[in-house]
Amino acid sequence: MRSFRYERPADARAAVAALGPRGSARYLAGGTNLVDLMKLGVERPELLVDVSRLPHGSVEPTAARGLLIGAGVRNSDLAADPAVRDRYPMLSQALLSGASAQLRNAATIGGNLLQRTRCLYFQDVGKPCNKRLPGSGCPAREGVHRDLAVLGASEHCVATHPSDMAVALAALDAEVHVLGAAGARTVPVDRLYRLPGDRPDRETVLEHGDLITHVELGEVPEARRSAYRKVRDRASYSFALVSVAAALEVSEGRVQRVRLAFGGVAPKPWRARLAEQRLLGEPAGEQAFAAALDAELAPAEPLRDNAFKIPMLRHVAVRTLAGLAAAGSAPRGAGR
Repeated sequence: MRSFRYERPADARAAVAALGPRGSARYLAGGTNLVDLMKLGVERPELLVDVSRLPHGSVEPTAARGLLIGAGVRNSDLAADPAVRDRYPMLSQALLSGASAQLRNAATIGGNLLQRTRCLYFQDVGKPCNKRLPGSGCPAREGVHRDLAVLGASEHCVATHPSDMAVALAALDAEVHVLGAAGARTVPVDRLYRLPGDRPDRETVLEHGDLITHVELGEVPEARRSAYRKVRDRASYSFALVSVAAALEVSEGRVQRVRLAFGGVAPKPWRARLAEQRLLGEPAGEQAFAAALDAELAPAEPLRDNAFKIPMLRHVAVRTLAGLAAAGSAPRGAGR
């Protein structure tokens, strides 16, 4: 048992001050990822700053007709929130596809965003890992990499980001509210994460001591017709091989608005902006969907054992968009 200190500040500013400049200090919320990493020896904090009881546990409407979600809201509560289910169904579905009900009851929105990769080499302190110890190497490239990245990786790291929720938030252009030593700021979810390059140990743009306080969603009309689809090795308690968050608005048979993001295939939630651009104004059919996906996936660089992810992702994305297009063209009340 490694000893560590524990503090429970009264507010967010006190939490930021408590973490201070100590690089070995960590925030503790639900603990569903951090505690596991402490048991494995990957994380060895000298101080845990408990932020689970800060007043960030509610979901509130905003003046811009969006939602302000506290970082301390539990995953299960957000998935069940009536406004989320009605206006952002892809987000509710993404949350429900992650982990088990027990873990969703404990995990928080802020912690979900910042969970670490489940790459086997990162979690095994007996193995080299550039993410855990920069410069030590990436044995996954020649070793076990079936579950790892085909987009956005580098020679230094091929790990994937594990969050389902973050994929939906990236597609929805959510913004993260952050409080740090320099004050408050907002960061788009799509810009929160860094690609590994030659610094895979730097996973986000956050500085040490930065605390996520809220996530904000704007009004996204097309998100009312949206879906999250996840393919995994078993039906539950498993991370994505590939996943797709999609929203689609069709008028007179052509794509008017589209949002598309992928999970399980990159070191961050992958916003498919090229595919989105290719689809605008195109006929809402499988031929156009497939062509846009081919363009988005053309830069993919699979390794020996994970090339299957490319056709799998293409198929899941095309079928998800086709399903949304069909739902959009159905007469009102059809299927009820």
